[in-house]
Amino acid sequence: MANEFRLHIDIPLGSEEDSSIRKAKAIMDWWAVSESAQADLRNIGISLVNYRVGHDEDRQKSNYLVKNENGHVNNKKCRIDLDTSD
Repeated sequence: MANEFRLHIDIPLGSEEDSSIRKAKAIMDWWAVSESAQADLRNIGISLVNYRVGHDEDRQKSNYLVKNENGHVNNKKCRIDLDTSD
């Protein structure tokens, strides 16, 4: 696959991890179930949205929304697949 342009949106969520995770989940849960938002994206040719929650001090691309049982974060992005052609 060729390199692509990407939209990066930076939404400050605060300095507390638990609160930031709750806020991020609320935003993405709202957006993921918004039929009009998804239809608008599909209409302009967007079928996949990847997202993660990072931290300014974390030099890696960690995703604080994905943690294992020991509390270690992953670097795998979460995704919303808008392709409904199945």
